[in-house]
Amino acid sequence: MDFRNALTHAVERYRAEIAGSHEHLALLRWQMAEGHALDRRDTFPGHLTTSAFVLSPDHAQVLLIDHVVIGRWLQPGGHWEEADQFHLSAAREAIEETGVQGLSLHPWHQGGDLPFTIDSHDVPGKPSRGEPAHIHHDLQYLFLADPALPLIAQVEEVHAAVWKPIAALTGIAPRALERLSNLPKP
Repeated sequence: MDFRNALTHAVERYRAEIAGSHEHLALLRWQMAEGHALDRRDTFPGHLTTSAFVLSPDHAQVLLIDHVVIGRWLQPGGHWEEADQFHLSAAREAIEETGVQGLSLHPWHQGGDLPFTIDSHDVPGKPSRGEPAHIHHDLQYLFLADPALPLIAQVEEVHAAVWKPIAALTGIAPRALERLSNLPKP
């Protein structure tokens, strides 16, 4: 994958086809224009992450993790690592952190790599790594999985991996929740 070209294409397409009128992605676009190495976690003020909204087939539940470092419930995800497509990075994170089985890209993506949402958000620094507070530019993708299958939380990074009602996204990812509510019911 040519990271810069793929990111430029994903962001431009997202802005043209998905983004709301208030989603300018100004910092992300500025860093891209400046040639920042967004694929490196030591790039500041921000760098790229990917995450997965793993839904039950009926869209009633979402798979969430209790994140060790951040101390709150979130969708699985992490720093971008080399992959042929961005959604594959998000899928890898979901599988690593939760042990979710039978993960498949949601039909909304039509097999492509267009993010469902792009969320640039503040992240606390980690002084032990000499890491300042910074921004994660998170490309977020939808996946489906069977909530009846067992999960295995990656205890180094998460306290738990649990299926919760979709409404749990209210305080975690309100933009994604709003878009999910507009998806056709399966």
